[in-house]
Amino acid sequence: MEFILNQMLEFGMGPSLADYMAAFIMILFIIILCIIANFITKKIVMRVITHFITTNKFKWDDMLLERRVFHRLSHIVPAIIIYYFAPTFPDFQHVIEKGAIAYIIIVGALVINNFLNAFNDVYQTFEISKTKPIKGYIQVAKILIFIFSGIIVIANLIGKSPFLLLSGFGALSAVLLLVFKDSILGLVAGIQLAANDMVRVGDWIEMPKYEADGDIIDISLNTVKVQNFDKTITTIPSYALVSDAFKNWRGMQASGGRRIKRSVFIDTNTIMFCTDEMIEEFKQINYLSTYIKNRENEIAEYNAKHDNNKNNRVNRRALTNIGVFRAYINNYLQNHNGISQNMTLLVRQLAPTEHGLPIEIYAFTNDIRWDVYETIQSDIFDHLFAVAPEFGLRVFQNPSGNDLKRIIGESGKEKMVDN
Repeated sequence: MEFILNQMLEFGMGPSLADYMAAFIMILFIIILCIIANFITKKIVMRVITHFITTNKFKWDDMLLERRVFHRLSHIVPAIIIYYFAPTFPDFQHVIEKGAIAYIIIVGALVINNFLNAFNDVYQTFEISKTKPIKGYIQVAKILIFIFSGIIVIANLIGKSPFLLLSGFGALSAVLLLVFKDSILGLVAGIQLAANDMVRVGDWIEMPKYEADGDIIDISLNTVKVQNFDKTITTIPSYALVSDAFKNWRGMQASGGRRIKRSVFIDTNTIMFCTDEMIEEFKQINYLSTYIKNRENEIAEYNAKHDNNKNNRVNRRALTNIGVFRAYINNYLQNHNGISQNMTLLVRQLAPTEHGLPIEIYAFTNDIRWDVYETIQSDIFDHLFAVAPEFGLRVFQNPSGNDLKRIIGESGKEKMVDN
């Protein structure tokens, strides 16, 4: 600076004008130097670093490059140059130094922020990230880093100790708790969710309160994102998963089978004892031939011992069409390729209702894919609805408009015949 000032004075400039020109030239020199340093770091140093990272066998450093950690770090170089040349301007030295230090601190905080993002990206490449996500903890760390960075910047600008500012935050604790209420609740909820293994990325959950029904795609400090099956995104507060009820289908997915629990309602007016003709027809059905023979022998033996009145049908054991139908369904499912034979398989009667007698199928498919599951379930009930009349049974259905028209038409014809 003094050299430039002396040169200006030798050219015959006035002292005042020489001071301004020397300061202008020095500022221009610092700017050019910062531009050159920035150019070297970004165009040369960064290219070397990028080449080294992209050509080695490690993958974690690629995340650092994608998150622009080194690009952020390169911004510190111009600030260091400005800080180094601050004594050149004695009247503004402290202001320049404080500004440069504040800028370096801010850039440092941004570098750490990007580094934490890259660390989370690396962590997500491991299988454990699905069961133990750390995104919420990283977000808490970011909040603390930016708070402390802000405190250090303010303390540097006002020339006070950072600990002095920290001591004053005790009085603002109530305000801070109010401002960061969701973050605090989210942090506590995140710890509980992770410790109890309640949800993982990829889990299928149902939460009707928030109209959520789909797969979890992200777990963060404050929210859990669920991609519904219609591809919409539902955002749920993390603490809601702890305080409210929700259904997690992970157990079904892990078991490898998905439950079928559905009933066929049989009209009770069609339930009857099997006639000899019906029994002979049932023997021709593959899934019933062995069952019918075994039951006939069992019933004949019982009746031979306990039949006190052979002429009264009530006193004798006999096959019913509903019992044979239930046995057929059970054997049909045991031989179905889409039904798991290693899990619970039941065909049972439920309590009769105004809609008839429910025959419930309780079984598990051996494929958890939604489309395959629905196809298997539909095929089974398509078959049962079609085969029920072969057993003399009628599936219950409330009268439709056509049924009423048919009844009215038949009653009208009878009246005409009577007249």
